[in-house]
Amino acid sequence: MWRDVNEEKSVADLGCVFCRVAAGQLPSRQVYSDDDIIAFHDVTPVAKVHVLVIPKRHVTRLEDSTQVDEALLGRLIRVGVEVAQKLRISDSGYRLAINQGADAGQVLDHLHLHVMGGQNLYPLGEVTTGTEG
Repeated sequence: MWRDVNEEKSVADLGCVFCRVAAGQLPSRQVYSDDDIIAFHDVTPVAKVHVLVIPKRHVTRLEDSTQVDEALLGRLIRVGVEVAQKLRISDSGYRLAINQGADAGQVLDHLHLHVMGGQNLYPLGEVTTGTEG
């Protein structure tokens, strides 16, 4: 079971924006949904196609997972692939990314997988390291 460092979150933390989307309390442009996962278009996209794939139950970070969670983690990636195929970006290429923590760019404290594509994305080696100048 996913664990928050302070307490277990069995279903949803309704103070969490992504939990509210998963619960249907906030609108979203859904691409996919099943009992455990929902995928929807990012409201602040950084690519022509930018979809977020999240577990419906509140999950904070990968570090809080256990061996029991491996199936759900694998399912997140599999749904990311299905989203890329459904949105017709799989042939030209797409990126799957999970940001963990502020330095990696994680803005919301709910695990989410980014599916980005539909355009030529910058190569990861071309981003600045923050050590220049």
